[in-house]
Amino acid sequence: MSAELIDGKSFAAGLRARVAEHVPAFQKVTGRVPGLAVVLVGEDPASAVYVRSKGKATREAGMESFEHRPAANVSQAELLALVDTLNADPAVDGILVQLPLPNHLDAQEVLLRIDPDKDVDGFHPVNAGRLVTGLPGFVPCTPLGCLMLLEDRLGDLSGLDAVVVGRSNIVGKPMAALLTAKSCTVTIAHSRTRNLPHYLRHADIVVAAVGIDHFVQGDWLKPGATVIDVGINRVDGKLTGDVDFDSAASVAGAITPVPGGVGPMTIACLLRNTLVAAHRREGVPLDERAI
Repeated sequence: MSAELIDGKSFAAGLRARVAEHVPAFQKVTGRVPGLAVVLVGEDPASAVYVRSKGKATREAGMESFEHRPAANVSQAELLALVDTLNADPAVDGILVQLPLPNHLDAQEVLLRIDPDKDVDGFHPVNAGRLVTGLPGFVPCTPLGCLMLLEDRLGDLSGLDAVVVGRSNIVGKPMAALLTAKSCTVTIAHSRTRNLPHYLRHADIVVAAVGIDHFVQGDWLKPGATVIDVGINRVDGKLTGDVDFDSAASVAGAITPVPGGVGPMTIACLLRNTLVAAHRREGVPLDERAI
């Protein structure tokens, strides 16, 4: 392997520590700590594990964690009423509804009901529009974490060629918007892109978020490229990424492992977004670039 490993776990720990450092000053001014509300409908095992880890990280950062666990048969009206309650709660700065929801619920309607200024997941169309137009808003946590890792590795991204493989609203599209805002030349590709290796061989940055294990091959890459693997696929009981790691690591200049790369950044950026939301809601100054 010639590529440098990008240690997302270590970077995320530093980000969580920086978030925690800002909490006491906020509390001194406002008399409270930032609060994150997480809604988990039903008992999906994977979601339950994720929610527990979010709650633990929130409390470790000195912030308040509010967990709401409606039954799996909760009605659409009841769930919307819960979101309305959280929107109105002054102690809640961020609201996260854990997906997927049970099939009888309309997830889009629920996400649209969240106050955009408490939408720390960055999924609301208002925040998507703010991102594309360059206005202050909230960026989805995974692409925000990817950008932080890229800037930590490469510094100024201006002028670099970037290919984002994947076009989801959660990762692919916001990732492309973030890289465009950093003056990269961005191509959005996907599983149906014709001659995908042609595009990747010219890319200084590759972000793989297509949801297919070992999809991106090492011989598709430009030598020395920086590769961010967002994929989390479970194959034969093991977690694998969207990039064929072994072949890619022999070509790339730097690459994120799976696990231990992008994954830890997602929760760390959720805490960051919650801290930012609290400061904005209370009108307390915060140098957001410092975190």
